[in-house]
Amino acid sequence: MKRPVAFRLHAAAAAMALAAGTGVVLSMPQASAATGGATGYATQNGGTTGGAGGQTVRATTGTQIHAALCGRATSSTPLIIQVEGTVNHANTAKVSGTSCNTADGVIELKQISNVTLVGVGAGAVFDQLGIHIRESSNIIIQNVTVKNVKKSGSPISNGGDAIGMESGVRNVWVDHVTLEASGGESEGYDGLFDMKDDTKYVTLSYSILRNSGRGGLVGSSETELSNGFITYHHNLYDNIDSRAPLLRGGTAHMYNNHYRRINESGINSRAGAHAKVDNNYFEDSKDVLGTFYTTAAGYWQVSGNVFDNVAWSARTSDHNPAGPNPQSNATISIPYAFALDSAGCVPDVVARTAGAAKGLLVSDGSCTPQTPSPTPTQTTPTPSPTQTTPTPGPTTPTPGPTQPGGTNLSIGAGSDGSSKADGTSYGNVRDGNLSTYWSPAGTTGSVSIKWASATTVSSLAIREAAGATGAIGSWKVLNGDTGAVLTSGSGAGVITIPRTTLQKLTFQIVSSSGTPRVAEFETYAG
Repeated sequence: MKRPVAFRLHAAAAAMALAAGTGVVLSMPQASAATGGATGYATQNGGTTGGAGGQTVRATTGTQIHAALCGRATSSTPLIIQVEGTVNHANTAKVSGTSCNTADGVIELKQISNVTLVGVGAGAVFDQLGIHIRESSNIIIQNVTVKNVKKSGSPISNGGDAIGMESGVRNVWVDHVTLEASGGESEGYDGLFDMKDDTKYVTLSYSILRNSGRGGLVGSSETELSNGFITYHHNLYDNIDSRAPLLRGGTAHMYNNHYRRINESGINSRAGAHAKVDNNYFEDSKDVLGTFYTTAAGYWQVSGNVFDNVAWSARTSDHNPAGPNPQSNATISIPYAFALDSAGCVPDVVARTAGAAKGLLVSDGSCTPQTPSPTPTQTTPTPSPTQTTPTPGPTTPTPGPTQPGGTNLSIGAGSDGSSKADGTSYGNVRDGNLSTYWSPAGTTGSVSIKWASATTVSSLAIREAAGATGAIGSWKVLNGDTGAVLTSGSGAGVITIPRTTLQKLTFQIVSSSGTPRVAEFETYAG
């Protein structure tokens, strides 16, 4: 059972706007979907494109949103709904039709697919009105604010969840939204971002969750373990008591999030859940990772995180914080490509990109905000159907650029190698963090990147850790599947190899001055 917690609100409750919108629905020509492309687990299971390619409709009230859903030819006809203005109880009524299933007092995305809901113009605010996704798939929600949704008191909406998903939901991307409450359960609020009853392949990105007793959950009970494959990245959790998020079973990936003023407990991995926690910044908080309020253990893999003024409680039978020195207790594989910002810059880059009305800016993977491309830029390359066997032979690589183009395929892959020095890890060469590294047990040794399926590689970059630059002498790059030498040379940097499709690529250090430190073993398709 979850212990009751006292919610401490550090900001005054926002005033509630209740004016009804009076806009009209405009039928518009076909247009592209929301700016940018889905990331994280929302790219899996066929991907998430929302209403791309469908008709674009403008709405200024909740009733008009429902009317747009009900006006489609079928419940799966692609549709983009552009929302501007304040949506509230006064302007949100049920609309009937064969392509929809709506209700009063809540935005219902129920038993539908292929829909994008995106805020435009002066902005879209769902005031005391939740967004409910049920028995639906391929949904995008972008650039909107949802605030002060209550489950008790008046008015109530969506069980008190700002955004809630349940009952066989698949492929949802929620991006650049602001979700906020003005208190905890005792004030009538529930979760900001909840998933239950078989919800899978969801990404929450570049969003703000604040001033709530509960950030969100995955799974409604210790026996409801049908949910999972959730990505949370570049989000701000601010002034949240607990559930940031609460995971019951399933797999979740949290990277480059800023957690600030987490008052009681943060990432609560329990009942067999697996949380991969990469390059996040935890600040002025308590018990930000662990298994809390249960004896049903969860698991985590941690890498590259910053813990700034984080307090850790003592362990008890039903309270198992990961700190004060968080260590991994599982290895968790991620199937998609992703680029990690350094944890040190996360507060800044999240402040500049996360939330509604931020121009949909995203990070470029190097801590710099940029306008996203109209289509996804980070994809996992499709392997070639046959493996190329290169002609081995020593070569001296021509010095290349400091950063190859494309996606670093090592992120999310596996790794192994020869004996490693104490305190180092093979995983450190693929975590996107230059401050961690692998060293061999002596002055020579090998480290490998490996994939679950055949992957095409044409270049790699060996990055040495600070304090060890220039230590690597001669080396060989091997096809780990066959043992063939792809190229050889000396010194770290960018290395070009014959374009090869394989499952394992090995960097073998033949000589060095002192103990080499490989901070990153990056791989690229070219």
